[in-house]
Amino acid sequence: MTKAHENKVRDLTEGRPMRLIISFAAPLLFGFLFQQLYSFVDTALVGRFLGADKLAAVGATGSVNFLVLGFCNGFCSGFAIPVAQAFGAKDHKALKQSVAQAVYLCAGLSLGMAALTGALCPWMLRVMDTPEAILPGAVSYIRIIFLTIPLTVLYSMAGGILRSLGDSRTPVVFLVAASLINIALDILFILVFRMDVAGAAVATAISQGVSGLGCVIVIVKRYPLLRLSRDDWRFRPALAGKLLGTGVPMGLQFSITAIGSVILQTAVNGLGVSAVAAIATASKISMCLVCVFDALATTMATFAGQNMGAGKISRIREGIAACAKIGVVYSLAAFALSLAAAQELIGLFLDTAKEAEVTALAVRFLHINTAFYVPLLFIYILRLAIQGMGYTRVAMIAGVFEMGARIAVALVLVPALGFTGACLANPAAWVMADVFLFPCCRRILFRLQARAGEPDKGVSANAAENRVLPREPRYPRARAVHLPGGR
Repeated sequence: MTKAHENKVRDLTEGRPMRLIISFAAPLLFGFLFQQLYSFVDTALVGRFLGADKLAAVGATGSVNFLVLGFCNGFCSGFAIPVAQAFGAKDHKALKQSVAQAVYLCAGLSLGMAALTGALCPWMLRVMDTPEAILPGAVSYIRIIFLTIPLTVLYSMAGGILRSLGDSRTPVVFLVAASLINIALDILFILVFRMDVAGAAVATAISQGVSGLGCVIVIVKRYPLLRLSRDDWRFRPALAGKLLGTGVPMGLQFSITAIGSVILQTAVNGLGVSAVAAIATASKISMCLVCVFDALATTMATFAGQNMGAGKISRIREGIAACAKIGVVYSLAAFALSLAAAQELIGLFLDTAKEAEVTALAVRFLHINTAFYVPLLFIYILRLAIQGMGYTRVAMIAGVFEMGARIAVALVLVPALGFTGACLANPAAWVMADVFLFPCCRRILFRLQARAGEPDKGVSANAAENRVLPREPRYPRARAVHLPGGR
């Protein structure tokens, strides 16, 4: 491994948590912003050059896209948790074996998902009551996205492995390169080749493949720690089962959350094309604004995973506090920006003069959602901290709370309040998830600190030990981790 890459592999079990979190999250934030940049270009080109109907067609696929790709990205993130824990425990043999099993599982699951969802996407959109006027464009777009799921999973898997070792920069380098490629291909396919919304989907798929392949090349050529022997590549059913026990609940967490979004999207579809286009546009802006939360959450997963492997539970609590301080300040700033410049932000995607109705609806959606960014922040950092500690099944329950809230809004508030009811769906889901996550995370930390000999201030070790928790992972009891074999 070159010296440059040795510096990129980072041990998060030593040093000041705030400084480590900022330095780890900064390149992630840069990458997420670039990722949103090419998503912005997709939306802006479709909205400005193909029209609001085509924008609505792409927007109508958002929830089903989240349902499927959320599951795929979730299980990739789950497979990376044992890698981070093994790295924190300095167990390189277990690390390599976990990586090999993750490759097998990601390949099998992604190919299966591509075949299944590629065939079922027209049916899925019809079940969601997608308006007939935009259905052909929606099917054209989402079918390409689904058939190229293996390319998306390639980047998620390789990038997740690198981040587990503390390298948050290499995945970002290739993500930035892919973003620039995507922008160029968007212009080529949509404006030159006239491929309609399918061009945006093809551009996204190609860019995902480029970023994933780049990460794999770096892993193979520059990281001896990740060079696997023939024995490492031997399929281990027991370890694969443990990885599935971590990855599948994380994937299902996203899918469960997305089920509520699908039902909500069905209700929004009944409000007309303008409502669909407004939420699609405002959601694009919101996705950019929450990139800070994405970076903090991804950092928290690696930070919690490595420190769990090292048995340093008190540092996980310190990491959560550091992320919360950064995130709350940012949430207030994002809300202020929304109040001051929502219409200007909407204008990045739509001709606000010609699309006055869509613009007004999008501004209302953005104002209401950004007002609740603090609850959203804690969903990101608490859930990923819990997952990093290995309680993926517990974290999945938060998705059930989100799903229930969105379904309730879709069935009650949307019929009663119309578009304003739809605007309240996300805030309701975020608050309900926090109702579960706050006490759950607190109890887990109490229990683990007691077992590690680090009782929380004001709480005796015996009291913490006697708290009732959901089923616990079988790894890191105190200062050491034993892998493979842990979940």
